Amino acid sequence: MKKILLAGAVALFGLSNAQIAKGTTYVSGQLGYSQNENNNTDTKIESFKVLPTVGYFVNTNLAVGLGVGYKNDNTKVTKEETIGTSKFVGENKNTTSAFVVAPFVRKYWTIGEKLYIFGQLEVPMEFGQYKNEVEGTETVGTTVTKRSTSTKDNYTSIGVNVKPGLDYFLNKNWSIEATFGEFGYNTNKVNIDGAKRVNDYKFGLNLSSVTFGVKYVFAK
Repeated sequence: MKKILLAGAVALFGLSNAQIAKGTTYVSGQLGYSQNENNNTDTKIESFKVLPTVGYFVNTNLAVGLGVGYKNDNTKVTKEETIGTSKFVGENKNTTSAFVVAPFVRKYWTIGEKLYIFGQLEVPMEFGQYKNEVEGTETVGTTVTKRSTSTKDNYTSIGVNVKPGLDYFLNKNWSIEATFGEFGYNTNKVNIDGAKRVNDYKFGLNLSSVTFGVKYVFAK
């Protein structure tokens, strides 16, 4: 049994001297789009995000970096309602768009020659806008009235998150990384008088929402 455990340890950690050198630079990022349509509720949700990132190793296996990008979320609800002789047909559209800045620190631990585990501490910030638009028509008998309203509110958001992950180097320049779970805190507030902060806490590993990414390393 001892020989088996020793052989396993050698196989897993025998190449653990591999390290990422100080002065190494890499580029990566996030690019995502999703769409959901629910015909039962006449609701359509679209989400888009792009966040390129740059990292620099200030010490062996320790990198600092910055992500700068943009996000946009749209929710459209089509509504048709009849009350007595009054009929309303319209569309309610909610849009959230934001400029995103995310500085981070990432620490690597070597598992094998090409495989690393990492922990990333990041401070994501959003500077954006909530927009609500309602357009429709109301028909009462033979009288048709058009409705159109629009409101805009700016907001700011800041968080502190820790993300664990794995990084596998295909060669000296390309690697595939995966993050699984998130631990952290986020707070946001609409920039209007009387608005209160909304706080969000996340703690736990979520293996059902593993995210993958590709990274290019300017190897020394």
